[in-house]
Amino acid sequence: MGANISQLERDIGSDQFPPNEHYFGLVNFGNTCYSNSVLQALYFCRPFREKVLEYKAKNKRTKETLLSCLADLFYSIATQKKKVGSIAPKKFIARLRKEKEEFDNYMQQDAHEFLNFLINHINEIILAERNQAKVAPGATSKNGVGIAGPGPSLMNGDNSQQPQEPTWVHEIFQGILTSETRCLNCETVSSKDENFFDLQVDVDQNTSITHCLRCFSNTETLCSDNKFKCDNCCSYQEAQKRMRVKKLPMILALHLKRFKYMEQYNRHIKVSHRVVFPLELRLFNTSDDAVNPDRLYDLMAVVIHCGSGPNRGHYISIVKSHGFWLLFDDDMVDKIEASTIEDFYGLTSDIQKSSETGYILFYQSRDAT
Repeated sequence: MGANISQLERDIGSDQFPPNEHYFGLVNFGNTCYSNSVLQALYFCRPFREKVLEYKAKNKRTKETLLSCLADLFYSIATQKKKVGSIAPKKFIARLRKEKEEFDNYMQQDAHEFLNFLINHINEIILAERNQAKVAPGATSKNGVGIAGPGPSLMNGDNSQQPQEPTWVHEIFQGILTSETRCLNCETVSSKDENFFDLQVDVDQNTSITHCLRCFSNTETLCSDNKFKCDNCCSYQEAQKRMRVKKLPMILALHLKRFKYMEQYNRHIKVSHRVVFPLELRLFNTSDDAVNPDRLYDLMAVVIHCGSGPNRGHYISIVKSHGFWLLFDDDMVDKIEASTIEDFYGLTSDIQKSSETGYILFYQSRDAT
């Protein structure tokens, strides 16, 4: 290897370096590690990258949107002459700041809020462009912004009479939750389905993702002021409710709720609890009528929060590519051992300490092509 070969290329080895793969860090524009870390995770989710690059190939002359800027960025990485380096996602960040004023400043932002916004917004752009193509080819449209509120990120499509054909965003990220409520008076069970793009799970000390998901589906009793209106009894009754997964997505995004509002401090505090996330995952909190309950997942990427609070600290990401793990810290890229992942599980002691903890986990289904 020549003297101009990077340390990363040395660490991987020329014979091991995957053909047609590029490992490029992203330049930080003052506070954009929240965006850089999520973009790297998404770039290494193969089904997502392929669809974005396909969009770029099919839409040569589209008006500038956040999706077209993302497609340009992914294309720029994928077609670099060098194998490694760094790139400045200038156009993408400029467009992001135009689209959503909350991101148009130099404060630290929440990586999960950004992911949530990006996925929903891309989906809205695809739907808007599809509808526009049906109505009047060549006309311009205003792209809507769909951002989900608290709880699981919901994307329930349009309110129009015709159900929308799913987009490739739905095909990759969307799963279905079913909320089952059993009236304790008449025993009638009613269930309601809702879509999600990610699952938000509470964290406990010294636990695992599997345990967090089981807790997510724990039975909750609805009583006193919180009774359930039973259609069968025609009155408010005590009931038991639980949420279970009815359809498992191709890419399962799990958001660990690590920022909790603490009244005694009058602000959000980071919860650095140790939560083990395995390299392989199977979900056990599926409904009896689940479409694909046996899906097996592999960990593909983790967005990691470093620091002690939501508005301070830093985001990095680790990704799996062609069998090995890489750490992306803005414009820096390093190869890491799989055993290093344990360093990002969290702390066994108290809440307040600064730490590097897994924040958003991306699991890819084994059957994803």
